[in-house]
Formats: sequence, structure tokens, C-alpha cells
Amino acid sequence: MSDDAAAAEVAKAADRNRYEISVGEQPAGFTEYVDRGGQRIFYHTEIGDNFGGMGLGSTLIGHALADTRAAGLRIVPVCPFVKKYLERHHDVDDIVDKVTTDALAAVRERTG
Repeated sequence: MSDDAAAAEVAKAADRNRYEISVGEQPAGFTEYVDRGGQRIFYHTEIGDNFGGMGLGSTLIGHALADTRAAGLRIVPVCPFVKKYLERHHDVDDIVDKVTTDALAAVRERTG
């Protein structure tokens, strides 16, 4: 983990249905989700170009998934970054659901 990842702060922005990561005062990225039927469907993650390769994406997703568990919700990994994270980290395997057509419909409804 880089020093930037260690100094990063993750916050839930519930009004925007996402988690945001910042380094100092600088926004560094976010992951967006939709809550539906006891599931949190993660569908999009971005890390700013100037923050790539610092481990911030993993820090962000790790925090978001832990918070999802604490909220009593299940995880649906539509986002490729979240899918990849879950292939390497198995601490939430017991609450991961497969992507379904209903989950994809919920994302389309949210994103238009």
C-alpha cells in the first residue's frame, strides 16, 4: 500500500449513492451503487488518472464492501473493478450474489 492509500479517507455519500475516496483535500475517486431488495449493486468505479497505481481503488472498494456487510446488505458486483477485487479478496464471499437480469435492470433504472 502506498503512503497515499494509507492517508486516504473514504466517505459514504448516501445522497449520491456512492462511496468517495480522497487524499488530503483532493477527490481521488468513487464507486457507485444501487440498493435494492437487500442488495447493494456496485456498478461503476473510477479512480482519477493522477491517482492510478496507488492502491486507492482497493482501499475504496474494501471500505465500501465492509460497510455493505455492516449494513446487513448483500453485494452484487456488476462493476468490473469490484469483480476483480473480489477475485483477490475473499472476506465477503459469503455475502456476494451473482449478477442477475433484475440487478442489471436496477442499474439501468438508476443510470437511465
